[in-house]
Amino acid sequence: MYADFFKSDIVIMIGKYLLIILPIFVPLGLLYTLWLIRFRWIRMKYIDEKQNPILLEIRLPKEILKSPAAMEIFFSYFAQRGAENYSEAFLNGRTRPTFSCEIVSIGGNVKFFIWCEGRFKNLLETQLYAQYPNVEIFEAEDYTKDFYFDLEKYPMFATQYKLSKPDPFPIKTYIDYGLDFKENQKEEYKIDPITSVIEYMGSLKKGENAWIQILIQKHEKPGIFHGKLFEEKDLKEEVKEEIEKIRKEAIPEGDDSTTFKFPNPTKGQTERITALERSATKTAFECMMRSIYICEKDAFVPTNIGGLVAGVKQYSSTNLNGFIPTVVTEGSAFQRDLASILPFYKRKLEKDINEMRKDLLHAYKLRSFFQHPYKHYGEAKPFILTTEELATIWHFPSGMVSQTPTLERVGSKKSEAPSNLPI
Repeated sequence: MYADFFKSDIVIMIGKYLLIILPIFVPLGLLYTLWLIRFRWIRMKYIDEKQNPILLEIRLPKEILKSPAAMEIFFSYFAQRGAENYSEAFLNGRTRPTFSCEIVSIGGNVKFFIWCEGRFKNLLETQLYAQYPNVEIFEAEDYTKDFYFDLEKYPMFATQYKLSKPDPFPIKTYIDYGLDFKENQKEEYKIDPITSVIEYMGSLKKGENAWIQILIQKHEKPGIFHGKLFEEKDLKEEVKEEIEKIRKEAIPEGDDSTTFKFPNPTKGQTERITALERSATKTAFECMMRSIYICEKDAFVPTNIGGLVAGVKQYSSTNLNGFIPTVVTEGSAFQRDLASILPFYKRKLEKDINEMRKDLLHAYKLRSFFQHPYKHYGEAKPFILTTEELATIWHFPSGMVSQTPTLERVGSKKSEAPSNLPI
C-alpha cells in the first residue's frame, strides 16, 4: 500500500516541484541567515565601541510643584533616531540609542537613575534642569556592580512585564489621576500613582534591594533598517484600526440592512476612543520593564516580593491597558504543582529557574533587551508607551504627595552669589 502511495501521480508531481524549488530557496535561505548573523554582529560591535555608558543619579528638591507633564516634555528628548540610510544600518551597525530610567531602593534608600550613552549626558542634564531647576544631577557608580549570581549569598527574584492588551491601548496615566495642570487642586488632595512604588521601596530594610528598570528606545515603523524584510504597522496605524473596531461595535444591530446606522457608543467605548486618540498625538517609544528583588541572605523577606510585583497595579485599567508579569523566576502555579509530585521535573524546573535568574540579573546589569545578547528575553516583547505613559510610571513626586523619609531630597536650594557683592 505504501509503495503504491509513493508511486501516485500527486506524490511524483510534488517531488518534481521540490527538485526545482529547493536549489533556489535553500541558497536564498542560507544567504538570509548569514545576513542576519552579520547584521547582529555589526550592531553588537557598534554598541561596544560607541556606547560608553554612564549612570546619572538625580537628587530631588524638597518641593516639586510641577505636574508629570514636565517629565513628559523631558521624555520627548529621548526620541533619538537610529540608522537613516543603508550605509549606517548595514556597514556601521548604527542602532537607535537605548535609555534606562530606574527607581532603586538600596536598604530602603530610594534613588532615581538614568542610564544612557555618554554622548547624551549634556543633552539630558540640560533638559532635566530646564524642567526641574532645583534637582541635582551627578555621575554615579553603577549600583549593580557589587552583585553577582550566587543564591547562597544573594537570594533573588526577578520578573519582566508585558501589556495586558494590544499596544495602542494606553495604561492609566497621570491625566486620569487628575495630575494635569490643575492649579486650584491642593497638594494634600492629589493622588500620585507612583507614591505606592516609592512607599514600598522606602519600607525595605538594610540588606534588601529592589530595582525597577524601564528600557526605552524611539518607536519607528519596523522595516529593513531594523533587520526586517517587510515593513510592519506603526502605532498610529494600529490606533486607527482599534478605533474603527470600537466604532463598528457601537453600531446598533438590526434587520434592516437598507437603513444607514450611526455608531451609538457607550460611555466606556467613548472613553476608550478618547484615550486612543490622545495617545496617537504623543511621541511613542518601544519599552521594556523589569524588576529585581535581591538581598543579602539574612535580609531576604519572601513576602516583600509581592509588594514589588503589585507596584504596577495602579497603572492598570479594565477599560484600557495595564502591566502583567510575563517572565517570572518562580515558575507558574501549574509548574510548581507538577514539581511537587514529579521529582525529576522538580530538578529540571529548579535548574531552568536558576538559569532565568542568572540571565535576568545579567541582562539588567547590561541594560540589554532591544539588542543581543538578551534581545527580547523570554516571552517578553517590546511594548509601546507614549511620553504620557512614561511620565506616569517614572517622574519625581512632590514632597507633599510622597512623604517617604528615605527618598533622598536636596536639603536647600543652590544659587549663585549676587553679582554686586564687594570684592
